[in-house]
Amino acid sequence: MKTKRRFTYLFLIIAALISIFPFIWMVISATNQSVDVTKGTMLPGAHLVENINNLFSSVDMWQALWNSAKISVVTTVLSLLVASAAGYGFEMYRSRSKDIVFNILLASMMIPFAAIMVPLFQMFAKVSSVVPFLGIDTAGAVILPTFTTAFLIFFFRQNTKMFPKDMMEAGRIDGLSEFGLFFRIYMPTMKSTYAAAAIITFLNSWNNYLWPLIVLQSPKNMTVPLLISNLGSGYAPDYGLIMSAIVITTLPTALVFFMMQKQFVAGMTGSVK
Repeated sequence: MKTKRRFTYLFLIIAALISIFPFIWMVISATNQSVDVTKGTMLPGAHLVENINNLFSSVDMWQALWNSAKISVVTTVLSLLVASAAGYGFEMYRSRSKDIVFNILLASMMIPFAAIMVPLFQMFAKVSSVVPFLGIDTAGAVILPTFTTAFLIFFFRQNTKMFPKDMMEAGRIDGLSEFGLFFRIYMPTMKSTYAAAAIITFLNSWNNYLWPLIVLQSPKNMTVPLLISNLGSGYAPDYGLIMSAIVITTLPTALVFFMMQKQFVAGMTGSVK
């Protein structure tokens, strides 16, 4: 039994090292010059500050970080509100057609984004003259098609199945409206689910590359993934500078995850508190 446990721990240690190796290599590379990175140096260097200074002097990193943060936060807030309301409605209210609508919603998950991005671009190009803040090269054009997903609605509905329905009946007896039930009872009780959904949505929005690449055209509206992609597209890219940009870009997502990791685990396991 002890031998089996030792092999289990050994396997887990090896798997953990393999998982975190790219992150370790990224941090080490950010401290070295480009020539050292291409040589495969695995020892920390003394060029981290130099790489960061070169990064902020060569590109508008602060503006890209602000653009990504703005889009990610607004997308996350809208996603939580809309997806939770939809999941709540699908589970709490009875209707003959709701299962049909929900199945159609789930079927939409099988449609790849590449199949709809051209019609989406054409639609937003036409909207530009009518609603400028939703036109091409705006944050609204990035947020609107991505602020909620069928998966997120499905996630909230599945977790709502474990929600104590007696609390809703008690709220109705006390005279709460349907909006009051949702905002004052459902949302505080499902905080673990909201935390897990917030992390998923924020990470997806922060790392979103394809749709912003298509719809954002001016450098001032560029998000961090687009900026990093441009840094690596030069004739002689500075890999130390690129790695330092990736490290800076990773910090907000890592911070969000570590701040909410307990709630994330509870939400993914269907905990209702």
